[in-house]
Amino acid sequence: MAFAAKHLLGIEPLSKVDILSILDLADQYVSLNRQANKRSDTLAGLTQINMFFENSTRTQASFELAGKRLGADVMNMSMATSSIKKGESLIDTALTLNAMHPDLLVVRHPSAGAANLLAEKVNCAVINAGDGQHEHPTQALLDALTIRRAKGRLHRLNIAICGDIAHSRVARSNIMLLGKMENRLRLIGPKTLMPAGIETFGVEVFDDMRKGLRDVDVVMMLRLQKERMDGGFIPSEREYYHRFGLDFEKLGHAKPDAIVMHPAPMNRGVEIDGTLADDINRSVIQEQVEMGVAVRMAVMDLLARARRASEDGGVMA
Repeated sequence: MAFAAKHLLGIEPLSKVDILSILDLADQYVSLNRQANKRSDTLAGLTQINMFFENSTRTQASFELAGKRLGADVMNMSMATSSIKKGESLIDTALTLNAMHPDLLVVRHPSAGAANLLAEKVNCAVINAGDGQHEHPTQALLDALTIRRAKGRLHRLNIAICGDIAHSRVARSNIMLLGKMENRLRLIGPKTLMPAGIETFGVEVFDDMRKGLRDVDVVMMLRLQKERMDGGFIPSEREYYHRFGLDFEKLGHAKPDAIVMHPAPMNRGVEIDGTLADDINRSVIQEQVEMGVAVRMAVMDLLARARRASEDGGVMA
């Protein structure tokens, strides 16, 4: 595996080879996770600390499960009761943790750049589990793995990313990753939920779902991130669903075998019709959850290998 990165802070620094290395190894971990014995000793003796400054169900559980299946000692820090609440700075928290000699630090933080800052202050590998509106690299990687397994390839596909683009770190990471893999990307949503400078992203932009979904292979829906909105971005949830919510009628404009994705949590009846979300013939939302564990296992495995190779002064096999 050709992977020498010290951290996973975003998709932007990754090469195409890096991405494929992660996905290829993740494929192997999918197979492991479907066996009766899911345990490996790949990270035996290593310590993984999960620091989530934002609420998370899927991502935190996925990282915890991934670490335990690889044999790591996993500690989940409760940031709601940590010294951060007493006024301690993020840097001081990082230095405290660094003194405990962890090997892997998984962090989710509401501020963009928090993971990068931590990576400068600690000696271990840092994995960005989502920082503000900046990036969510493992989500993009698990989405890529889901697409590749469902469509048989990860290049030259027509992919639509729909909804709240402006506030979505998932959208940002996916645009970068899927663009690197030579796909044709369309962003669909109201103009109020498109980021500034969208014309520089190398994508097509639509404010009409039916036109935007025409002949696409993949439909990726996004959650309305109301917690990041400080104004009237949409007239009402009912109107939003009428215009931009995915239902069977709108999906009919995509290719007959188009798959439907959503990073979750979903607002049923707002971003997506609940029946469609549960349709096993079109929706791969549950597959995304499964791929998340495998991708996070692959990322931690590769970072640990790179760390060992660096410490040994050798070249990773």
